[in-house]
Amino acid sequence: MKRFLGLAAAICVASSVSAAAQTCGGSYTVKRGDSLSVIADAQYKNASAWTAVHRNNLSVIGENPNALRVGMRLQLGCIAGLPVGLDAGTPATQTAGVAPARATPRRKLEQTINLVTAGDFAPFTDQALDNQGLITDVVNTAMGRTASRDGYKVHWINDWSAHLDPLMTSAMMDMGFPWYKPDCAGSPDNFRCANFHFSDPMFEMLILLFVDRSRPVPFARDTDIEGRTLCRPAGYFTHDLDRADRRWITDAKITLKQPATVAACFDMLVSGEVDAVAMNEFTGRAAIKDMGLKDQVEVVQGRPISIEGLHVLVHKDHPDAATLMETINGGLDAIKASGEYQQVIDRHMTKIWADF
Repeated sequence: MKRFLGLAAAICVASSVSAAAQTCGGSYTVKRGDSLSVIADAQYKNASAWTAVHRNNLSVIGENPNALRVGMRLQLGCIAGLPVGLDAGTPATQTAGVAPARATPRRKLEQTINLVTAGDFAPFTDQALDNQGLITDVVNTAMGRTASRDGYKVHWINDWSAHLDPLMTSAMMDMGFPWYKPDCAGSPDNFRCANFHFSDPMFEMLILLFVDRSRPVPFARDTDIEGRTLCRPAGYFTHDLDRADRRWITDAKITLKQPATVAACFDMLVSGEVDAVAMNEFTGRAAIKDMGLKDQVEVVQGRPISIEGLHVLVHKDHPDAATLMETINGGLDAIKASGEYQQVIDRHMTKIWADF
């Protein structure tokens, strides 16, 4: 009888371990001594993945990763099969891409909705990427959960400068993605702010400082950057460096170098011409890998420069502007509620981090 009970107990233990192994991601409670890098190292076996933990919990932690507190409940996404064994993890069948049931459709437009995007914006949009990129995947998934799921089309026009004007200004295209939102509170006359509606963010990413390990730069507060020389390629936005509460450029609090390419910025960093490169984590990490700088360049862990959302835009003069905004935001709400949004993000994060 004792042998039977022992066997039964062993079977129960094995079953619970098997059940835990069949889930990925889940809820994590912050403990004393934790930091984002400590959590990332323990749960993802990669301390550098602290940015993934931060990004996935912006609504809880906020912009400053030092705001982490004991007892906070964080949601960890499933990246490359990790972490396992946490409460409220995602079943393996869902991480493999099984879609949940469709949400209740909202109002449907009678005509096909035409969306415009372009390539060469990895990992977000490019026809050569998995599912044509992270943002394309999110947009398609969101539109697929609306009443217009069978009445929309994504057009690839590889001239970004033509998307907002004339294509969307003339309503030849109904919506465009993905676009950053400028500091509309501080610059309401900005062309995008004055002329376009912004959807809820399809994705939010961290804009980070990349520095030479031999010349670390602390960044706990804005004053830490004053007097520094930063690099960001020409053509990239600068609104986060010169927003209403941070006039780094206008007030000459920093020197900004703007060479033609991302690689040129990192060349300037390792040669000592600039103190830091300021750009989104994906472009920056990819450049570090491609240029063989992983042992020389690191991310400043104090805090991000900013959090930037990527949005779908609709021109304010479009006759169906309100319904179009309702359509994309409604689809996004639906896939977030069902858990499918997080599944899409996790699939892409697995691929992105593997490339890094």
